[in-house]
Amino acid sequence: MVEKSQQAKAVSLRALHGSGVLVLPNAWDAVSAAVIAQAGALAIATTSGGVAWAAGRPDGQHLTRDEMIEQVRRIVAVVDIPVTADVEGGYGPGPDDVGKTVEAVVAAGAVGVNIEDSRAPGGPLFDTGAQAQRLRAARSAAERAGLPELLINVRTDVFLFGIGAPEGRLDDVLARAAAYAEAGADSLFVPGLTELDAVTSLVGGSPLPVNVMAGPGAPSVAEFESAGVRRVSVGTAVAQAAYSTAQRAAAELLTKGSYTALEGALDFGAINGLFSG
Repeated sequence: MVEKSQQAKAVSLRALHGSGVLVLPNAWDAVSAAVIAQAGALAIATTSGGVAWAAGRPDGQHLTRDEMIEQVRRIVAVVDIPVTADVEGGYGPGPDDVGKTVEAVVAAGAVGVNIEDSRAPGGPLFDTGAQAQRLRAARSAAERAGLPELLINVRTDVFLFGIGAPEGRLDDVLARAAAYAEAGADSLFVPGLTELDAVTSLVGGSPLPVNVMAGPGAPSVAEFESAGVRRVSVGTAVAQAAYSTAQRAAAELLTKGSYTALEGALDFGAINGLFSG
């Protein structure tokens, strides 16, 4: 049974895509979600790569559905804001696989889902018709689970993996966007595309709000917002930064016996206090 509080979060997440730009520093475990929420995030998006690394696996659908959902459940339990779950390709190629994953996401308390159209890292992609069937299954599963308001963010990897001739990629994405919108998707995620003129063209032609993946070297959030982007996320970047800090601190401690890299860290009590006993 979906509680009213979960439905309210789903409605809230949808509203955050209605105007302006929603910024999502992606989380990968309960504590990263808690500190991101404390920093002022309006919603939490998970990153499959960060979740996989924390479990000792590589990114790219090497986790099981149950393993991913368990981490989503832990994140939902420690934040009061909407959570949208990156479930990679849905943990199986068929519409039924995607449906089972969406039902599990709803049961875990999340109110959004990110579903890729890649069959595997680097491609190939599901053809447009097959991915549309998978999205219809996701929408039907959300309704069966009692959360028709679930926000479905469909990711297309045309640009990320360089699928097809460069001059045809924007048209391919726009054709996919139209089909995915008809199948029940709510927003379109196009990682690998950050060039502002191309982003502006995509926004102008897409029937769905556009989500980009940013990071060092990309335009600023304000520039993306001016181009019409409604959602900016950073994938594994925050997790990478956290692990880089751990590596630098360990290397300094082991080679120099000093602690400079540990300066400025969050206070133990501040972190510990994020969680109830």
